[in-house]
Amino acid sequence: MIKPLLVAVQFLTRLPVPMSTPPAEKTVGYSLLFYPLVGLMIGTLLIGLGWLLRDTPPLVAAALLLTGWVVLTGGLHLDGLADSADAWVGGMGDTEKILAIMKDPNCGPAGVMAILLVLLLKFVSLHSLFIAQNWIALLYATILARTLIPLLFLTTPYVRRYGLGAPIAAHQPRKLSIFVVTVTPFLLLLITGFHYFGLILTSILIFLVLRFMMMRRIHGTTGDTAGALIEIAETSVLLAAVLLVPINS
Repeated sequence: MIKPLLVAVQFLTRLPVPMSTPPAEKTVGYSLLFYPLVGLMIGTLLIGLGWLLRDTPPLVAAALLLTGWVVLTGGLHLDGLADSADAWVGGMGDTEKILAIMKDPNCGPAGVMAILLVLLLKFVSLHSLFIAQNWIALLYATILARTLIPLLFLTTPYVRRYGLGAPIAAHQPRKLSIFVVTVTPFLLLLITGFHYFGLILTSILIFLVLRFMMMRRIHGTTGDTAGALIEIAETSVLLAAVLLVPINS
């Protein structure tokens, strides 16, 4: 199962991955199983950066953490967020128009505003979490957001026949995906404590709301809306950690 893991790392991060040949479609589908693990890798690297910045002024540390986060993921999910925001506003409820706008490489005002708001909310949340030294919340954000993607493909039709997510949707191992989606939150709670349960509830609520919006507007999901889900879920979990989790946790 090393190849699906490498595919997941290659797709979700900008870390160098040794891939001599393009992966088979089945391998791409199985890579979904490792999305939470990649989330753990991303969160661990960010925590390591936070430790290196421990003597840095909190505002500077938060800015550098956010910069490292964006660089590590290559802004892939931010691009999906921007495309989704532009399409939701410009599509005027017309499914075909929404899908067409998502394919446009240009970023409109709604997309720029969505990126700015998400980065702003992440920045202030990271600032608060850095002061509180609540690094567990950062792990929850990166892991839970990527655990929602297998859940999304399990429960939501993929609407583009030849999109990047088409092989994922076609070859997703459903039973194993259900296991991963179910077990990951419980493992987090068992390891870190049940006072973080509110963060899991937050991620579930965000998933239900965004999935409802996807089904209503485009009758399914695309790679862009999946990326938007990751960004919004990460941001929401960070905010929930600041607002709901006691500082001494």
